[in-house]
Amino acid sequence: MVNPFDLKTVFLAKHAQHVVLIHFPIALFITAVVFDYLAQWTKNQTLAGAAYFNLLLAAISTMPVVASGLAAWRWALDGQKLQGILLMHVILGCISSVLIWIVFWIHRRVRRIPERSLPNYRLPIEALAVVIVGLTGHLGGFLSGVNGPS
Repeated sequence: MVNPFDLKTVFLAKHAQHVVLIHFPIALFITAVVFDYLAQWTKNQTLAGAAYFNLLLAAISTMPVVASGLAAWRWALDGQKLQGILLMHVILGCISSVLIWIVFWIHRRVRRIPERSLPNYRLPIEALAVVIVGLTGHLGGFLSGVNGPS
């Protein structure tokens, strides 16, 4: 029986922690988008601030997720050829990460100059990013065996 408190087991698991870490940027980003849409609708600056800080944390948390995803591919999947669902998951994962950073950059740029307001073109970008993040997670579920056989 494996000891659940053994640090070697926790940090060197074959799945490279990607399955655990991925939930943070997904939840933070979707929450940020909801806050941003509500802030746009209600003109509430508190919600806008909450959206900004959730975006900041979502963007930062994409870095260990991408790294752990690459590590999982190399170690857990033995670096198998990228094809099919795995290839789509990697491509969409990279696109998701870039979109999260773009949305954060838009918010950051406006926040640095208080007299500016957020551009309305960010809303469709955020909506597209939520769809891409969801699709990436859906494909990841197939790879991990959650959504069906892996």
